Amino acid sequence: MANELHRLETDLLVAGGGLSGVCAALAAARNGARVVLVQDRSVLGGNASSEIKMHVVGADCHGAKPGARESGLIEELRLEDAARNPAGVYSQWDLLLYEKVMLEPNIRLLLDTDVVGVEVADGVIRGARAVRHSTEDEFIIAARFFADCTGDGRLGAEAGADYHVGREARRDYNEPLAQEVADRQTLGSSILLTGRRHDTPQPFVRPSWVRRFRKEDFKLRPIKSFEYGYWWFEWGGQLDTLKDNAEIRHELLRITLGVWDYIKNSGEFPEAAHWGLEWVGSIPGKRESRRFHGPYRLTENDVLRPAGFDDAVAYGGWFVDTHPPMGVDAPDEPPCVQHHFEHLFALPLRCYHSRNIANLFFAGRNISATHIAFASTRVMATCAVGGQAVGTAAALWLGEATNDIRALSTPANVRALQQRLLRDDAFLPGLRNEDPLDLARSARATASSGAETAALALDGITRDLRAAFGSWSSDSVHAWASTSLPATLELTLPAAAPVREIHLTFDSGFERELLLTPSHHHQKISAPRGAQRKLVRHYRVKVDGAVVAEETDNTLRKRVHRLAAPVVGVKIEIECLATHGEPVARVFEVRCY
Repeated sequence: MANELHRLETDLLVAGGGLSGVCAALAAARNGARVVLVQDRSVLGGNASSEIKMHVVGADCHGAKPGARESGLIEELRLEDAARNPAGVYSQWDLLLYEKVMLEPNIRLLLDTDVVGVEVADGVIRGARAVRHSTEDEFIIAARFFADCTGDGRLGAEAGADYHVGREARRDYNEPLAQEVADRQTLGSSILLTGRRHDTPQPFVRPSWVRRFRKEDFKLRPIKSFEYGYWWFEWGGQLDTLKDNAEIRHELLRITLGVWDYIKNSGEFPEAAHWGLEWVGSIPGKRESRRFHGPYRLTENDVLRPAGFDDAVAYGGWFVDTHPPMGVDAPDEPPCVQHHFEHLFALPLRCYHSRNIANLFFAGRNISATHIAFASTRVMATCAVGGQAVGTAAALWLGEATNDIRALSTPANVRALQQRLLRDDAFLPGLRNEDPLDLARSARATASSGAETAALALDGITRDLRAAFGSWSSDSVHAWASTSLPATLELTLPAAAPVREIHLTFDSGFERELLLTPSHHHQKISAPRGAQRKLVRHYRVKVDGAVVAEETDNTLRKRVHRLAAPVVGVKIEIECLATHGEPVARVFEVRCY
């Protein structure tokens, strides 16, 4: 029986439902674009989902760079998950992502659906073909813009977008950390496991087909716990991580169960006697495959010695984190080599769209970067902020006469994109709020408590950044902070004006990472789950004394209050009545439109 054919028309097709794809879809939809999000799995989240269970890391390097945690959409997701999922259940995280996408009226979600073909004419994608085998449906999806967030780059490859696989030679981009000679090897993949401690001994019977390991195999790969492991169950980078993925999956299962057999049966870990295997992943968590070519390729020098970019739309800060392609089959090599640096680096728009396919964006681990630069940009929180950037760009440029991203990336358009990203709580190092429509920029700020810091709520900077970048001070403080509660922050406009939107940005504790993870170690160093203590829980917003908004159980950093009708006034008051535990309230920014 033939598949039933459906023809869809939309503004943006996002292929891939990992965190970059989810953030691209949400950003575009919230900025007014119609979106079709196609995901080849039954759940969203990619490597962060319950299918793989990798924790989401980013520019703050497990909290080593206080203040650098990603804001915007990924922070919204983290905060809601922490508040609503205090036990840290991965299936609840899956459901949160599903809820966010499904409840967004501008998004149509197609799960269990693969993009399998693309129609291209004169270097422009006209439409994509997708198939959902479980329902015997086929979709032809026409769109103005396309975003490949698939990781492996299936949509872009089908369109003929230029890409690269493997490690560049040192001389290619003058990268001291690169290989002397180029090759097609990549970082490998991993299958993770979780264990649980029981009241009684839990024997493990070794399956006949799994790998056998010896003590010397782990001299550089220490086993320190049994509840979650291990990212260094890595293998397959010496093969083709696309075409050989079935072989890689089988070998990773042999490796993962073989390591558990070693833990349980080698005699080296008597304390593991009561630990039982609870879950083993069935999908390899893939690190690297195709990387597209944009008008610019990010290099090691842009990461380690950044000069900045005029078209910055995202940022990173994770170590340059390279792994041996053979993983556990290279026992004499460390499982990773991390090149640390203290700063953050900008990511330009030119790394997020194709150099030869006019209307193709990409976000995630497939962006335009060399292998060495990718070793930093590949982590999921960095991928997520890139997704928000491309989704926002697609939405803002729908009204333009062309859909050629190269032509659309004018200085004026890029500045407008940057300002919209800042408005939506993204962070761009070195840039601040210069939105000409924001009434609060011309206001005078006073406060009932912490009056000396009131003006900081209008300085255009929305975090305390201690990971230095450019001219920013490593000990800078950019928030109004009350000295006691309740407290009121008051903005006085130069003249009465109609107010239709009020934006508030609170402190959600960027000095620590906020992580969903099965790892007991990382649970201890991450911010506690639940509503974050520093957040203002109960507040009221008044315009000329009239309450226009009130929230009694806020759990988010960024709140936007859209009034049913504009209210004319000259004085806006933010009454902070209670936090989730801290004795003071902190507000990074107030905007009015």
